[in-house]
Amino acid sequence: MEALIAWFGEIHWVAVLQIILIDILLGGDNAVVIALACRSLDPHLRVKGIIYGAGGAILLRVILIAFAVSVMNVPFLKFCGGLLLLWIGIKLIAPADEGEHEIHASRRLWGAVKTIIVADLIMSIDNVIAIAGAAEQAPGHHQMALVIFGLLVSVPFILGGSQIILKVIDRFPIIVYAGGALLGWIAGTLMVDDPGILTHLPNLPALHTEGGIAGAVFVLIVAFAIKFFRSKKTKA
Repeated sequence: MEALIAWFGEIHWVAVLQIILIDILLGGDNAVVIALACRSLDPHLRVKGIIYGAGGAILLRVILIAFAVSVMNVPFLKFCGGLLLLWIGIKLIAPADEGEHEIHASRRLWGAVKTIIVADLIMSIDNVIAIAGAAEQAPGHHQMALVIFGLLVSVPFILGGSQIILKVIDRFPIIVYAGGALLGWIAGTLMVDDPGILTHLPNLPALHTEGGIAGAVFVLIVAFAIKFFRSKKTKA
């Protein structure tokens, strides 16, 4: 019990909150996928489909994130991941027009579970990169524990309150802008800490905060520029 209390006392709560926010903002579509995949199941099987499918998807995501965290020290991988996060942050604020989810519902329980897991795998690349970047702020021995803890806390929000979350985001769009800026911040801090770049610019890690600010500002400026030009094109 004392060890558990000590572990909670050492938790990097900023990283946990970032993981939860990232998973909620980037994982909203996952709840929609689960609903669509299970819509043709018999009513008494839907709860099982949701639980088994979500559980398998979460387990697969933890494995992917563990792999991403473990290879973060490969030269230039953080830099490339940072570039990807910049794009994800811009896309979060200024998403492209997309059609409806093409998710085929299954009348069989394990068919629906397979659909959920495969769809989540395809849709979760951005989550994996972003969460691995957020976990970088914590000490190495805490990183995977924080990832799992953050995912477990965010899952009830995604599964049980996706519609509420969407309404809150529509009511307070500042949440989306803050999420995009957060991804930009994580991207900037990852890029200045890349071991491949450190061999050429050894003093770059000293600009950790400046790199984060630059990443956040870059995402906001580009996203607002895209939205501005889109609105002008629509009016024309």
